[in-house]
Amino acid sequence: MCRYAETVYKVHYVCVPCRKSHKYAWDGAEHHCPECRRPMTFAGHDFAAPSRRDGSGWKAVAAVLEAGLAYEGFEPCGCAREPKSRPRTAAQVRARRRIARREGLSDVDALGARDPDDLIG
Repeated sequence: MCRYAETVYKVHYVCVPCRKSHKYAWDGAEHHCPECRRPMTFAGHDFAAPSRRDGSGWKAVAAVLEAGLAYEGFEPCGCAREPKSRPRTAAQVRARRRIARREGLSDVDALGARDPDDLIG
């Protein structure tokens, strides 16, 4: 049975400059940061915010969101779980991008790969 068809779940929205995340209804509306009033970025259902002091973690979040990826662990309808891996530190982002450049892949492929070793062909 479809998980997201039965219940309306709130999703995470992120303001990277302020290092804040909030959950709002997934209504397609533009949500603004309560601190700086800039539009917040959709981060997905399964986003786990790093602490505000974790600069490396927030750099990784910024890289993932700039690549157009979200933190999702379920299929769009919620029926099946398809674990997604995202880098958690700036060092992991750099390593994935380095492998992607060497292999000729895009940032989306590099940052969205489940395991960096999957990038090596």
